[in-house]
This record gives sequence, structure tokens and C-alpha cells, in this order.
Amino acid sequence: MITNKEETPLMSPTKPTQSDETGRRLTLRLLDELITGDSAQAIGARLWDGTCWPDQASRPVTLVLKHPGALRAAFLPGTELALAEAYLYDDIDIEGNIESVFDLADAIAAATLGWRKKLAAARDLLRLPAQASEHQSRRGPAHLNGQPHSVERDRQAVTFHYDVSNDFYALWLDTRMVYSCAYFASPDEDLDTAQARKLDTICRKLRLRPGQRLLDIGCGWGGLVIHAAQHYGVDATGITLSKPQADLANQRIAAAGLAGRCRVLVQDYRQVDAPSGYDALVSVGMFEHVGAALLPTYFAHAWQLLQPGGVFLNHGIASRATDKPQHGPSFSDAYVFPDGELVPINLTLRAAEDSGFEVRDVESLREHYALTLRHWVRSLEARHTEALKYVDESTFRVWRLFTSGSAHGFTHGRLNVYQALLVKPDASGRSGLPLTRGDWYS
Repeated sequence: MITNKEETPLMSPTKPTQSDETGRRLTLRLLDELITGDSAQAIGARLWDGTCWPDQASRPVTLVLKHPGALRAAFLPGTELALAEAYLYDDIDIEGNIESVFDLADAIAAATLGWRKKLAAARDLLRLPAQASEHQSRRGPAHLNGQPHSVERDRQAVTFHYDVSNDFYALWLDTRMVYSCAYFASPDEDLDTAQARKLDTICRKLRLRPGQRLLDIGCGWGGLVIHAAQHYGVDATGITLSKPQADLANQRIAAAGLAGRCRVLVQDYRQVDAPSGYDALVSVGMFEHVGAALLPTYFAHAWQLLQPGGVFLNHGIASRATDKPQHGPSFSDAYVFPDGELVPINLTLRAAEDSGFEVRDVESLREHYALTLRHWVRSLEARHTEALKYVDESTFRVWRLFTSGSAHGFTHGRLNVYQALLVKPDASGRSGLPLTRGDWYS
């Protein structure tokens, strides 16, 4: 159970009003209509008056409806954002396995595809009371200013997501605070081991050697640059738009005794100027912030920064080429990654090639990200009370909903994540790469 409930003095029971009884009857009928089949076996509900639906049997997840208008708030607008906000602002709560709720959302969408069914459901939802929610939160939805994907607006978007609290993230990430997909040898492996393997796999793919210069674009809390400097002897620079991230990363670099050959700067990728160039570039989990219109700029600048014969590993989440555009703001747009854009891998590779890069390897880590996210969800839920020292309840719920929903997306193939290894051949076309990938795994 995730929510904290304070004990309240016993109060004299009050007779339900006619409005309450109407709301209870309509809510139970809507639950009968909306939650059917397999979903009904996995999900139950508890109403504001203690009524359990469909019965009192224990189920993996329970929807807690806080007032008679809860279903109206969640479903009448017919948007993902409204459904999310009903949870964020406590019209409903979710106890148990939150990932199961996304299966329910899929089932409800399928059950109300026809306009007649939608109309019938809307009539009942409209009869429920429109109980206003205070929607109070220290966070709230993002409000960004300026041209999308300009340097200044990107800074606003990145700081909105990452400048929540270093201490909050440290509660549920691994010990290195790596905020991207881990690389598992088996499904039951611990997260620290899987994240260390991911960092080492990236260094092996880049074939780093002592004395080389590495640039990490969007380095987070510095886990990769520290690992590369410690274990591969490179001179590593990381850039981020989050000052709290950079401050903590540089503290960790100093504590590891690496300040002479490892550093993290607060800088946009478009502002990096390195006349002598880098031997290797890497970007892990930053690519989603670039934007489709800026892909040519992103890869062209990477090309300029890289020495001939250098390699660039680009690790980013992708959408499916068959996905239809979403209408209206999504939960992620509003509360998680404002201005974030996912593009299909074919568009990414085309933009890289248009900039001159040669594509040498592409690996999907889709299943690995689902495993990673479930580790994050479990840790986040287990540290709920501690998390509230750093964020408020609705902000905690943003991350619980985001991580569990993303796990569902990667599990069902709606999301993917790829590592693309790109090379900048020298003037004679030599890549400098060996004939096989054997050294990656030896």
C-alpha cells in the first residue's frame, strides 16, 4: 500500500444524501461497464464510503475513489492528461501494482471505441457530481517560454525535470545515480550490477583507450564520465543543463580523485566549442530532448566535434514508425518531459547519415528498460515516506506514474530504446574499427 493514512477521530455516522447514493449507484454501474474481462480479475475498487467493487476479495491493485465525482474527473474529459491528474491530485489513489492500471486503461479505450458506447458512458459520467479538486502542488504542469528547442527553452525544460532534488533521485536510483536504461545479464540481477555493466558496455563499444578525449552530452550526475576516467584512462568531459546535477557530479569526481581528468560543465550541446576535437562522443538519455526539427543540428554539431576516425554512441528512446500523432498534451508533456520528442529509429539514423556519419551498429535494449523501470518503481514506492522530505505527494505521484507507465510501454513495445554506434571515417574512408565485435564481449 502506497498512501499514508493518518488516523482521524471517530465521527458520528451521517445518513448518505440522495446525491451521494446516486453517485454510488452510478459509480458501481460504470465500474461494471468499464472494468471487464481480465481487468476485473486483477483490479478492484473501493469507494469513498467503504463500498468494495466487485467484492471484498484481495486483488493485485485497488482503485480508491475519494469522492462521488472521482470517475467523472478521471474519464469524462477523455484524455490521458485528465486521467493522470485525477491520480496526481487525489481524486483517485492506486494501491498495489500500479502497472496493472495501464492494462485497464487500454481495456477501457477498447471497450469505448464506438461512439454509442462513448455517448452512453458520457451520459452516466455527466450525472456524477462535478466535485472541484484543489489541484495544489509545489510542482504543477510545466509552463515554458520562448521558441521550442531554443537554448533557453531547452534549459527550462531540462531543469523542470531534473532540478527536483538530488536527494529525491538518490533515494531510488542506483548508487551511481545512472538515470537511464541498465543492461541486465538476467531478469533477477540487481540494479547496481546492471548499471555498472551498461557503463562498461558503452565504454567497450566506444573502444576507449588511455589518453583519449571523451565528451558525454547530457551526462546527468556523471556516472559514465567517472567510470570512463577510472577504468579506461580517458580525459572525460560531461555537459548538462542542470546546475544541481553538475554540482553533485563534480563533488563525486573530486571524491574519486579524478578532478584532473574528469569534469562536468553546465552547457548546451550547441555551445560546445572544441577546436582540437574529441576522440569519442556519447549521449545517453539526452536525445529525447533534442526535437525532430533539430536532429540535423544535433548530428551536424556532433560531426564537427568528433575527430576523423572517431565514434559516437547515441542512446535514446524511440517511438514506433506506425504510431499516429497524439492530439492534445500528454501527461509526459505536462508533468514529466516538457518539449520531449520521441522519433522512430529510422529518422534518427537518416539524420545521422545525412550529417556524414556511418552507422556501424544498432542494438535495442527494450526489455532491459522495462526491467530498469520496475526496479525504480519498487525503490520509489519503498522510500515513499523519505521521498516526502524532498517533494510533495503530487510530485511523488508524477514519478510513480511516469516510471510505471514507461515500464508498461517498453513491455508492450510501444516504446523502444536504441544504442546506435556511429563512426566518422577519415578522408580515405577508414573507420578504424576492427572486423568483428569480439572485443566488446571478451
